[in-house]
Amino acid sequence: MIERSLADWLAYLERLHPVSIDMGLERSREVARRLGLGRPAPRVVTVTGTNGKGSTCAFLAALMGAQGLRVGVYSSPHLLRYNERVRIDGSEVDDAALCQAFAVVEAARGGITLTYFEMGTLAAFWLFERAGLDAAVLEVGLGGRLDAVNLVDADVAVVTSIALDHAEWLGDTRDSVAFEKAGIFRAGRPVVCGDPDPPMPLLERAASLDAPLYRRGPDYELIPGEGAWSWRGCGATGERLELEGLPLLDLPVESAALALQVHALSGLPWEAGSIAPALGATRLGGRLERRRIRWQGRRLSFLLDVGHNPHAAAYLARRLAARPPVGRRLAVFGLLADKDLSGVLEPLLPQVRHWAVAPLPTPRSLPAEGLAAALRERGASVAVCVDVAEALQAQCQRAVEGDEILVFGSFYCVAEALEWLSRQEEKGDGLAG
Repeated sequence: MIERSLADWLAYLERLHPVSIDMGLERSREVARRLGLGRPAPRVVTVTGTNGKGSTCAFLAALMGAQGLRVGVYSSPHLLRYNERVRIDGSEVDDAALCQAFAVVEAARGGITLTYFEMGTLAAFWLFERAGLDAAVLEVGLGGRLDAVNLVDADVAVVTSIALDHAEWLGDTRDSVAFEKAGIFRAGRPVVCGDPDPPMPLLERAASLDAPLYRRGPDYELIPGEGAWSWRGCGATGERLELEGLPLLDLPVESAALALQVHALSGLPWEAGSIAPALGATRLGGRLERRRIRWQGRRLSFLLDVGHNPHAAAYLARRLAARPPVGRRLAVFGLLADKDLSGVLEPLLPQVRHWAVAPLPTPRSLPAEGLAAALRERGASVAVCVDVAEALQAQCQRAVEGDEILVFGSFYCVAEALEWLSRQEEKGDGLAG
């Protein structure tokens, strides 16, 4: 038998099931039973939400790792490499391990077809069980109730935020979205919610399961300060805890505050001397990521963010307004066709002087001409480019020192930009970090 490479496996997984998304746990549960899968780790935190899942998972892993725990993180989607989805102690699992895990799941599934995500989830769980983890942080792919990650009973369920996205699967109201996300709750086990105004179905689900609910506002809060921020919340026995003078962060402080409340319930040591450095050192590619490049003798600044729905765009706009560039802000933008274009554009229009739009390397992309038409209707200056690389070059030609090039709208857009920046480094134009 010829061994498959990771690229071969991923291409195979894309063809395995008739549709790319097939909500439901029955098929995955049966294959997990055949594999003899139990819990991926003694301590499990499952994270769902419309936005902020990835950064929350990163903060949780950093806080637990700072206490000496061996932590596995399963997340999606990836930016540049599939390996980003399965990390142990901060390092991506290598190709050989992933291929072995896929082969094991493939042998167990028999005639049961699984989606790309379901195969990846079961493979990650198989790897985690064999890694001797102390804790696993699991990011829900879509929704919660019917997502393959929900095969595992979490010790703590986390909801980052609730907004409209993926309406074809989760419904077109916050109530319907909340109902799906509350599907990860378990009887008697804590729920931590970062949404300041959670819809009633979420509250009702927690109450019906007698699951202790910790909410932003009533139970924990973040307090902005001058050059720093503070946190107040409660421990597992109701004691009040606080941290003062926490460092400003590139990743959303809301995600850090949410992770701190989970940490406060964990029974792990509450030590500012380890907590603050762990938060400050946490990074996540494509989330408010800053890069610089020397381009034709000029030092140019980039900000890359995978915000692709109205809730994420509004948050990004607030962060941009709080930190304006010395010069202009120029945007490189691409979006998938199933996203709310108007909802993404409106918050960011006041922040951007000129736009360069491009199609994305997927059949799901919105055409660049459609993006440009929507921007021109709103009075924006816009150029249409054949791809993201051309859009980046166009904005680099336009930019002067002090300008900032914002790249956002889709994981595909940010991934293309990161690859382009890497190519500039290889050619010797010189990335400055």
